Amino acid sequence: MLDILYRDEHLIAINKPHGLLVHRSRIAADATEFAIQMLRDQIGQHVSPVHRLDRKTGGVLLFALNKEAEVLVQMMFADHQIKKTYIALVRGYTNDEGEIDYPLRKENGTLQEAFTAYQTVCRAEINVPHGKHLTSRYSLLKAIPTTGRMHQIRKHFAHIDHPIIGDRPHGCNKQNRLFKANWEMETMLLHANRLAFIHPVTQLQVIINAPFQEEFTRMNKVMGWDMTSIK
Repeated sequence: MLDILYRDEHLIAINKPHGLLVHRSRIAADATEFAIQMLRDQIGQHVSPVHRLDRKTGGVLLFALNKEAEVLVQMMFADHQIKKTYIALVRGYTNDEGEIDYPLRKENGTLQEAFTAYQTVCRAEINVPHGKHLTSRYSLLKAIPTTGRMHQIRKHFAHIDHPIIGDRPHGCNKQNRLFKANWEMETMLLHANRLAFIHPVTQLQVIINAPFQEEFTRMNKVMGWDMTSIK
């Protein structure tokens, strides 16, 4: 059963598990379960995704329950009227806050502007040797993208040399192997934490938060972080 975070007569949101595809894709022929079909079967009603999350990313995923809402919400995403917040566990100590203004290239070679702001929530230095270092350092970030490019957050943090743990192919293979060897952890630690917007039909403010899933929570405990204050 999918965890339903929000529902009215127009919209429904779930906490998408890491590793679950939103819908069928020719580049993931191994997949047999898809969020759109699972949710449709669960509620007995047609649903349409109004934005996307990577297969490896968990967290808030929003669907429309009718065509009117689908069109309106997709327009709101396109016009940057919906505020998206992600939480990511990355390699190294990041600045207290920062902005990444770095264009990303589409598959056809076209460059698109891409902008992500971030704030550092927690830092940790743990007694796990890595390479020439006797300890390992990590940061937990709140990332707020104002554009919605494919793999934007993953590419942006790799660009500033703070790749997301568990990311492939944009992340650090040495760190990914370290987490697998020490904690049997292969999940990409990127979580779609919140959507905030004005409902296009009711005009009421909607804030949808998704709790961390098991693997993300487990690694936060390894780091010694108190996650109760994160909104």
